[in-house]
Amino acid sequence: MKREIIVIDEDLCNGCGLCVPECHEGALQIIDNKARLISDLFCDGLGACIGHCPEGALTIEEREAEPYDEVKVMEIMVTKGQNTITAHLSHLKDHGEFEFLSQAIQYLKKIKYDMDLSAFEEKKESSKEIVEELFGKKANSGIPHSGVMGGCPGSQAREFNIDTEQVNSAGAQANIKVKSELRQWPVQLHLLNPQANYFRNADVVLTADCVAYSMGDFHNKFLKGRSLAIACPKLDSNLESYVSKLTSMINDAQINTMTILRMEVPCCGGLVQMAQMAAQQAGRKIPLKEIVVGVQGDVLSEQWI
Repeated sequence: MKREIIVIDEDLCNGCGLCVPECHEGALQIIDNKARLISDLFCDGLGACIGHCPEGALTIEEREAEPYDEVKVMEIMVTKGQNTITAHLSHLKDHGEFEFLSQAIQYLKKIKYDMDLSAFEEKKESSKEIVEELFGKKANSGIPHSGVMGGCPGSQAREFNIDTEQVNSAGAQANIKVKSELRQWPVQLHLLNPQANYFRNADVVLTADCVAYSMGDFHNKFLKGRSLAIACPKLDSNLESYVSKLTSMINDAQINTMTILRMEVPCCGGLVQMAQMAAQQAGRKIPLKEIVVGVQGDVLSEQWI
């Protein structure tokens, strides 16, 4: 199987940084006034960043996919200088990739690279310490850490003030039980048959798991009259099967439209990218709409893509 990876032409890149926020996986950083792909591990190769480069410095290279090899990545990193290496090691540490981090450190020691690695060699005495570092929680008490945690922005702890009077008033009107608009089962994309009858000629909602919990009116506003598929591009495994299933919905089930509801956090952008890849691979074209939802349930943007 082949997969695609972003390639940066350093001669064309002027370090403007416009590509960085468009890389949902955080694989791009500006280091030494140039855009750098700090790890193949987090580049999905879908090219969300390409259209935002005013200099045309970003392209996609297709190559045979191999199991991720940290040593091969480090061989490239050392040619970019210490700042790039530091960013790469920090990236691995922030994402909890401790096995790859260990391999990178061992490689640097093997080639006797002149760099202080003490910040990346801290021993984790227990899984509780890892949880505390990654998720910003006190391992012993379960109480969220008062500081701002590092790592993925989508995992940052937040607390909201809710107008309970307004919620109670809306829910108490005539004591009416709200009807579910769900028209099928199952709903998780791993479990779905993309050619099931409820997908045939249907309008499909592909939504991140968190969306329904954030939006108070999700059923009435977005689910009514539609078929549903839910997924998490950050935590689910075998995302390639998701692209295959979405492609089958378009080709075989002949769905009419696909609306992608994603949270505002960067990692959720993978849901849109999977849908776009499926649309590119499909033999027929359908309208795709992206809706970005804030963490408190408000719609931040809505566009056809």
